[in-house]
Amino acid sequence: MPSPEILWYIIPREGAYPWEPEGRRGVDLAYLQQLGVAVDRLGYDGALFATDLYDVWPLASAVAAVTRPSFKPLLAVHPGLISPTVLAKMALSFAHLFGPDRLRFNVVNGSTEALRQAGLQLEHDERYELSAEYWSIVKRLTAGEVFDHKGRFYELTQAGAGLRELTPIQGGVHTPLWFGGSSAPGIEMAAEHVDVYLTWGEPPHLLKEKLERVRERAAHYGRELRLGLRLHLIVRDTEQEAWAAADRLLDVTSQATYTRMLGDPEGKDGEGWARQFRQHGGRVPEHARELVKHPNLWPGMSLFRPGPGTAVVGSTAQVVERLGEFQDLGVDTFILSGNPLLEESYRIAETVLPALRGTAR
Repeated sequence: MPSPEILWYIIPREGAYPWEPEGRRGVDLAYLQQLGVAVDRLGYDGALFATDLYDVWPLASAVAAVTRPSFKPLLAVHPGLISPTVLAKMALSFAHLFGPDRLRFNVVNGSTEALRQAGLQLEHDERYELSAEYWSIVKRLTAGEVFDHKGRFYELTQAGAGLRELTPIQGGVHTPLWFGGSSAPGIEMAAEHVDVYLTWGEPPHLLKEKLERVRERAAHYGRELRLGLRLHLIVRDTEQEAWAAADRLLDVTSQATYTRMLGDPEGKDGEGWARQFRQHGGRVPEHARELVKHPNLWPGMSLFRPGPGTAVVGSTAQVVERLGEFQDLGVDTFILSGNPLLEESYRIAETVLPALRGTAR
């Protein structure tokens, strides 16, 4: 089995349980660069810079400045918040400053509510229509094309003409797009436009069905996508120790956090969130294992943190076995995390990565 691409996770909200103020550590520029250098030197291929307290551009730039050219930042970007031409110029500037072929975009369509806060009045399906048009433009611009465009959301004349001095470094190749969407419009957008399809963790039998739909729709466009998985890991020497660590996360989380994260499920319009919610049903258990429907897969992270909420919990051998099940489904890319990000990047690099890379002794 080919060695997978493995990324870590970098955000400024850091600590043992950073969704609570008392579980969060102080973070500054030096700390974030220390985290980036550690992730780079430990052998991860890059890191996802997710939407959080800081804008991803200054954060990823700060880390790119102190890491090697082989370390590839994946920047979470909401389409439509800035013009596609401006985004393309930012991407090309990044390539000139930090090296070509490093930057990738993680397409984040966001929720209707979040986009309204940013001034975009779009419903669920419209978000994907905008995204498809937006990223088709960005791909052409970062690949060096000069063109006119007239669509539903954008009308451009001689787009790319002002970027001619920047585009040669890309060699005619667009900045790669990574994206996860579980609804029918999301899968269709991914099938036609993105390079790596991302999904949150689910039991393999559920994930298999979704990935087969993605492959089928990509084939319709004459395309073949790489498949990636975003997971949290709780790895310890023994399974008992790992579940004890998961239980502690339940214990230290406040009722206010549970209420905020689980309130008004009917108001959420993301299919990925709904699939995740169905795994725990909004129930906060006394013990973490109560939510398990597939060995070592725990959906409890979404009880207290936004975004991907599935953790693989167990001993090193068990975690590697579960990740192998996902590889058998065609997953060739993993975006991993654990709290605290710095310490767990070392733990995972020293235990799980050698087995995934095929270098375990």
